[in-house]
Amino acid sequence: MEERTTEVVFKKETVGKLLSLFFKDEKTKVSGDAVILMAEMLKIFVEEAARRSQKQAAAEDCDVVDIEHFEKILPQLLLDF
Repeated sequence: MEERTTEVVFKKETVGKLLSLFFKDEKTKVSGDAVILMAEMLKIFVEEAARRSQKQAAAEDCDVVDIEHFEKILPQLLLDF
């Protein structure tokens, strides 16, 4: 399989807006450090999902990772996090 290395990056503004959507009180603010930490956690989660999907595809002798491979690893991934 061809290996590509692409950096996963989440915009701070996007992460901050996503976080604020889950607050019950509109006055609640998110600190810059919290946004940076959450962006890093999202990055790790996405990289791990990609890695596990790739392993699943390899186990099925597939050269291309498909959505089905992701769907197969998703339940365990969510339990691990």
